[in-house]
Amino acid sequence: MSMIHSIVAAAAVDTTEAAALLAARRLRASSKKPAIAGRLGTLCASLLLAAQAIAASSLLDSLTSKDASGGLKAALSQGIDTAVSQLGATNGFLNDPKVAIPLPPALQKADRALRMVGMGKDADNLKAAMNHAAESAVSNAKPVFKQALTKMTLADAKTILSGGEDSGTQYFRKATSDQLMSQFKPIIAKETAKLNIASLYDRYAGKAAGLGILPAQDANLNDYVTNKALDGLFTRIADEERAIRKDPMGQTSSLIKKVFSAAK
Repeated sequence: MSMIHSIVAAAAVDTTEAAALLAARRLRASSKKPAIAGRLGTLCASLLLAAQAIAASSLLDSLTSKDASGGLKAALSQGIDTAVSQLGATNGFLNDPKVAIPLPPALQKADRALRMVGMGKDADNLKAAMNHAAESAVSNAKPVFKQALTKMTLADAKTILSGGEDSGTQYFRKATSDQLMSQFKPIIAKETAKLNIASLYDRYAGKAAGLGILPAQDANLNDYVTNKALDGLFTRIADEERAIRKDPMGQTSSLIKKVFSAAK
């Protein structure tokens, strides 16, 4: 057992995978009994995993805070570009089930009944108009998101990098949500006004209220579309972050490669 202890200690000190593999060879050579070999094999696998984890941790520790922060912001900036490009395209929201904006919950409950009385076209027009407003607003609001990202303070970028697969996106959203909501909402309002969504909504909701299947007073439509548009945007930014984490070396930015390879 003393030999096993010495090998375990050596592997713990040396953080490379080579040391763990060398330990495995020594352990196999030291055992002739199958039962012992099985236990030693399990130990070797644990050593290898530990060595890999320590090596990854060392790479992350070697990053400067400036690089970690810069790499994370570069990845989020790339995510914004991708999200705006996808969602700002014609039918970018409407044709994507993952981010398409449905009718407000209260109207969804009334939708079936209204379709039965010939209001189906109005429902479809309202849904399409809300999604087109969101796609136009996202395109026009790109500078707002970029500015919010630039001003965002990262207290501990390394901790965020070592978090979950979309931890950077979630931090960005939490840190900037109030600012983005206040600046994005007027852009949404402008687009909904262009598409005359208010009258579409009033016509549809008014009919529902007249049938007694919807309260006369309902939630603010601009707030609803704003929140759903932001949900879609951050969904796409998170998708891009996951892609970067999965394949950091496939990115064009050298800083993103460096930072996310260390965090992998």
